[in-house]
This record gives sequence, structure tokens and C-alpha cells, in this order.
Amino acid sequence: MIHIVLYQPEKPQNTGNIMRTCVAINATLDIIGPLSFSLDEKALKRAGMDYIESLKLNYYPNYEAYLKAYPNADTYYVSRYSNKVYSTFDFASSTFKDIFLMFGRESTGIPHDILRANPNRLLRIPMVPEARSLNLSNSVAIVVYEVLRQQKFINLSTSEAIKGEDFLINEVKK
Repeated sequence: MIHIVLYQPEKPQNTGNIMRTCVAINATLDIIGPLSFSLDEKALKRAGMDYIESLKLNYYPNYEAYLKAYPNADTYYVSRYSNKVYSTFDFASSTFKDIFLMFGRESTGIPHDILRANPNRLLRIPMVPEARSLNLSNSVAIVVYEVLRQQKFINLSTSEAIKGEDFLINEVKK
């Protein structure tokens, strides 16, 4: 199972979008607090839509509580300070164990002491040298879909499941 770990997210809209992504890929969302917003905020629910009802969510008041809950977590830390691109990591061999992908605050990222303690677990999304960061929910989607691609999208639909595989063809015939 994939866990998306948000370290003290600041914007409810980003968190709502990430909640929606987690439900769409059957991932767990782990949020490390404290938060500057309520998980009940209207913006959060609007971004997450009705998907939030199916969300697997864990909240930890601080990083120490997260570590206590997952003492042996296979955590990867997404940071601009990494020299390794996210796509160079091998996630295919992790298909049957939990993978934790941690993303930092929109304004400051993951604390540097956490990054320094995990130098072989840092991964980066390539950008032009002048860019500091991407939007948090976009960053989550980029990295998590690389993990899923390497795992051959196991347990995810690769064709239209709601309206049927031949929906477009059948729509024209009507």
C-alpha cells in the first residue's frame, strides 16, 4: 500500500486535492500536524469532493507520533535538496510492502534535520534551476504515479469502468 505523508500542510485546497488522489489510487493519507487549518474546512471538502468519505486518513500531532506509529516505515522524502530524481528509485520490487512518500509544507518543505537523517531516501522532481518548487498536490501526483507505473498500476483500472470500455464507440452508434 502507498502512504502519502504530508508534513504540516498549510493549504486546505492542496490537501483536499491530495485526498481525492489518495482515494482514486487506494492510498492512505498520513498527515503530520500541527495544521494551520481544520480538516473540516469547506475548501478542503470542495477540493476533495465526495471522495473524502472513502479516504483512509491518519493524523499525527507531530513527527515523533508518526515515527512511533510506523517505526520501520519505508519512507522516501521528496525535496529540492536531493540529487536523485524520483524516477531513478526502484519501486517495482515494493509491490507488496508499504511505501511512504513524504512531502513537506508548501512554504518550507520538510525540516532539514529530517532530510539530513535520511540522505539515501531523498528524491527530487526535476525543474529549471530558477524554480523553488511545484504545487504540492501536483508534486504528489507526479511522484505517486511513477510508483504506480513501476508497479504496473496493480489493482487500478486501466480502462473505463463506470460507463464501460466501449462507451465512446457505443455513444456514436446511438
